Amino acid sequence: MTPMIDVVFQLMIFFVVTIKQEDIFSKLNANRPAPNQSSSSSESNDTQIKIDIGFSGLIFNGRGVRMSELKSNLKQLSGTSKNATVLIRCTMDSPHGKLVDVLDACNQYGMHNLSIFSM
Repeated sequence: MTPMIDVVFQLMIFFVVTIKQEDIFSKLNANRPAPNQSSSSSESNDTQIKIDIGFSGLIFNGRGVRMSELKSNLKQLSGTSKNATVLIRCTMDSPHGKLVDVLDACNQYGMHNLSIFSM
């Protein structure tokens, strides 16, 4: 039994060491960031929507909002640019349900370019 366990562990180590990182990334369905083509950061700030989720509530582009206001703002912005990047930042004490509600609102209005961070 012991030699069989040794062989299994050696095979696992062999496969972990020899696997190429490209093989892993080709199987994952994840969008990797493209290289930054422009040196101007003002263009990227125009297409970014920032949503902060905390225990006390939601902050949309630096302004405190309720969920209904957030949905109306996302509805307006989705009409102009569905390709806008939505940056969602969560604090450690934010309820998970608020994040799910924000993600549902983004999906409802066709905003699929999302980045989620924890603060």
